[in-house]
Amino acid sequence: MRLKAKTTARIKQRRWDAQRGCYIYTIEFSTKTPLTERTLKVAEAFGLGIDEEHRFTIYRDFELHLKKGDIVYITGDSGSGKSALLKAIKADLGDEAIDIDEVNWDEDRPLIEQIGNSFQEGLRLLCRVGLNDAFLFLRKPRELSDGQRYRFRLAKLLEAQKPYWICDEFCSTLDRTTARIVAYNIQKQARRVGATLIAATTHTDLEEDLNPSIRIHKGWGEEVSVEYRANRPAQRCSVVEDITIREGNLRDYERLSHLHYRHTGRPGVPIKIYCMERGSELIGVIVYAYPGLTAKGRREAVGYQPSLKELNAEWAVISRVIIHPKYRSIGLGIRLVKETLPRVGRRHVELIAVMAQYNPFAEKAGMKLIRIQRPHPSVWEAIERLRGLGFDPVLMASERYNTHKLRRLSPEALEAVREALLGVAPYLYRRLIATDRYGAFVRRHQMREWLSETDLEALAKCLRRLNVLSQTKAYLYWCRDWMEGDSGLTTTVRSVSEG
Repeated sequence: MRLKAKTTARIKQRRWDAQRGCYIYTIEFSTKTPLTERTLKVAEAFGLGIDEEHRFTIYRDFELHLKKGDIVYITGDSGSGKSALLKAIKADLGDEAIDIDEVNWDEDRPLIEQIGNSFQEGLRLLCRVGLNDAFLFLRKPRELSDGQRYRFRLAKLLEAQKPYWICDEFCSTLDRTTARIVAYNIQKQARRVGATLIAATTHTDLEEDLNPSIRIHKGWGEEVSVEYRANRPAQRCSVVEDITIREGNLRDYERLSHLHYRHTGRPGVPIKIYCMERGSELIGVIVYAYPGLTAKGRREAVGYQPSLKELNAEWAVISRVIIHPKYRSIGLGIRLVKETLPRVGRRHVELIAVMAQYNPFAEKAGMKLIRIQRPHPSVWEAIERLRGLGFDPVLMASERYNTHKLRRLSPEALEAVREALLGVAPYLYRRLIATDRYGAFVRRHQMREWLSETDLEALAKCLRRLNVLSQTKAYLYWCRDWMEGDSGLTTTVRSVSEG
């Protein structure tokens, strides 16, 4: 058995000074060595009183003026007493404080199942901490990187709505780029909700990103220094200083396409592609493509239906915006959209996206939300008919799942699947089958012909596209004229169903 010296840290004295409006701490720790043959020999050799208890004071009459909304950054070497001070502060705050290390979750349940009182609230909380990815919503905590796990802890802090956040060993296990990003985001979120953040760490490289209102450095023994500053948010994350944007190509998009939930689909016919880089590292990409013939919200945005000639010459649609997961939550998506909108060379730019309902990055970049578009009733009817045939509407986003289900259906059930798809509104047929075989508009008899001739793999893709059509999306719009001071646009956001 290995014997250790008994060490106990305790708050010797803590009192509230009403005149100065602060707590005053005196914290000490004591140590007593067990008696063994070897410890006795050390005591004899150096003349030590081994059976005596030794006491060391690490804070003596230490004043801390702490207000709600402060960002407190405590640094110092390991063993200097940072954690002891945190424990004392936490004891004073009681139930008003939450420790980031005490946040609980289930390692085997998807993130979206463990956050928020509703689906919408869960998505918003995850988006606020940079976990704004359809794949991440479905991942389990044990499948996350260290940086992503820390972000999820932050989401749980936000959900708890406690006024004080305690973070010991803050970002100590993260690489320093990720640590700076997490530090910037946690102070941003704390200041947004008016929470007090108290973070302790051995690392001194987070000051710019935390921009603390109270800076404490703990030295050895009783040495401690405190600096009080104006409580102002960090203007930007220090990481962005090295980031540039350049014109790119499809190869650049393909390098990051696996990070997008629609990576198996085409990003349309590109007009321009722009890349975001940090040094030689590709960290973001945006694709501007030719727009579709129709888009719900377009007429509301400009007051008329543009001709095909005008669409090809003057319009673009943002078909992909991808930011590397490591660099999310520090405003890079906003910057990528904002800086490239004027460079694409089109008067009108639109964005149609599911995520824009929960993460308003495009609006912050200067686009206007025109319409929340819900699916056409015929799409829901088709989905419900397929549910009756044993299909799970959520899992229909997977071609593999669809193929697996189709192969196990009887001929009668397969015919029922075709009839369900045929029942979708005709103007959506072309989007379902994704072919130019019938021209710009697919008629009902042509859709029936395609359904009767197609194989199961193509039918599985058709079901996946039906899943996409069942999503509620936001339509956003930007006009180059706005930069010249003439918006020509007065809108009221509408929430409607197609049809």
